[in-house]
Amino acid sequence: MKGLILSGGKGTRLRPLTFTSAKQLVPVANKPVLFYGIETLAAAGIRDIGIVVGDTRDEIESAVGDGARWNVTITYIPQDAPRGLAHAVLISEPFLGKDPFVMYLGDNLLAKGIVPLVKEFEATKPAAQILLTPVPQPEQYGVAEIDGEQVIRLVEKPKQPKSNLALVGVYMFGPEVFDSVKRIKPSFRNELEITDAIQDLIDRKLVVRPHIVDGWWKDTGRLEDILEANRLILDQLDTQIDGDVDTSSRIEGKVVIEAGAVISNSVIRGPVIIGANATIRDAYIGPFTAIMSAVEVLGSEIEHSIVMEGSRITGLADRVTDSLIGRNVKINRQPAKPAALRFMLGDRSEVGIS
Repeated sequence: MKGLILSGGKGTRLRPLTFTSAKQLVPVANKPVLFYGIETLAAAGIRDIGIVVGDTRDEIESAVGDGARWNVTITYIPQDAPRGLAHAVLISEPFLGKDPFVMYLGDNLLAKGIVPLVKEFEATKPAAQILLTPVPQPEQYGVAEIDGEQVIRLVEKPKQPKSNLALVGVYMFGPEVFDSVKRIKPSFRNELEITDAIQDLIDRKLVVRPHIVDGWWKDTGRLEDILEANRLILDQLDTQIDGDVDTSSRIEGKVVIEAGAVISNSVIRGPVIIGANATIRDAYIGPFTAIMSAVEVLGSEIEHSIVMEGSRITGLADRVTDSLIGRNVKINRQPAKPAALRFMLGDRSEVGIS
């Protein structure tokens, strides 16, 4: 089998961060979300992976490279604009050929991977196998109706859902899908919808098998989902202290401190990961926080947050929480009087003050 990872899209729900960075490279537990997808495919024995890329192609290629670190071969497939998931399949036909393949959305995370699902797909050889999970608001998703071991209908964002089973961003297809993506028409969004392509397989009386996901699944397209995914993965950590921690500091719970990090006169309460060459001094780092490399947190408190490379947080009187802080950001308290708030913010920034 081959793998196809979709890594285009503009990440509008994560702006302003995604004005300057690919949404698939936003880190969760100090690792880009996209890397989890590559690892998932590699763990299932898939060695030939295509990545569909758009405007952020250069950044993604720079981060991923040729795939050697995962023992896979990466092929980049350019998409001129986001034209739907089925369009991404259509333009990938020269790479995929007649091989069955796993399609994985690059901003998705699955708790337990796909190894048994790939084995099941290879053994039964349906035209498609789709992953589903129960959700509280199915009208916001592509929804499947099933009858035993067969999917009988798919509807994209139905006004009156007939089930609560939403499509997870992982699909398995045989070569039959290429006829379907060529038969369907663009939706009202002017996109080729993968739900329409799968429905075409069903209408042609081909087998589309459902699989209910065991464990959590996260689409990391929103801040809340990124922080929740960060929480879930950090909670799986095993403590490993490779950096320097002085005797006036206290480490509690599951904590990873990478080589070159320096912790002094601080409290680190896990689950927490602190990246290489970070400096934490006179600070409190609370649960579910990921601090990336070369970050400085001085005289400040932070928890349930992600801080990306090279950022500096100094002298804050109030605790930072529920935050995603980009690369090389500086947050500090100004001593000037009278007291005032001073900002330099990009388009579509969001600031919460309490």
